[in-house]
Amino acid sequence: MSQTDELTNRTLTLKRTFSAPIELVWEAWTKPEHIAQWWGPKGMEINVVEHDFRVGGQWKYTMDMPDGNQFVTDGVYSVIVELEKIFSSANFKPMTEGVEIQALFERNGDKTNFTFNCIHATEEYCKQQEQMGFYNGWGSVFDRLETFVSAISQQ
Repeated sequence: MSQTDELTNRTLTLKRTFSAPIELVWEAWTKPEHIAQWWGPKGMEINVVEHDFRVGGQWKYTMDMPDGNQFVTDGVYSVIVELEKIFSSANFKPMTEGVEIQALFERNGDKTNFTFNCIHATEEYCKQQEQMGFYNGWGSVFDRLETFVSAISQQ
């Protein structure tokens, strides 16, 4: 098996086209006040604890769960190319740890083509995460992002 095949077997990918210019979608990913509006499941309040948007910078967001527990997401930025891509390590405790997330942005006129990759340490872990609801979970988060950027672009 080639390295490319092996990486593909460890990666879950979602693609969307957002009805907003790339600059706005980029801001939604890079400004803490915007992240707090869409990151996470519908109905959950997101607290941006840390957001050091630079290569090597850390980020940490929390959500209070209905059962009183706290859901913590954190990571470290490894690649940032303005209006093009953001790569980061990521933990979504207590469900997912030790993954890399990649947000890829592409201008499409007044819209934005977006690709989200989540790379897991092993193929088995990747399959487990898919079965746990990766596509529905992240799909709903990106629905919120679409609603957020569409509303702002119409202002």
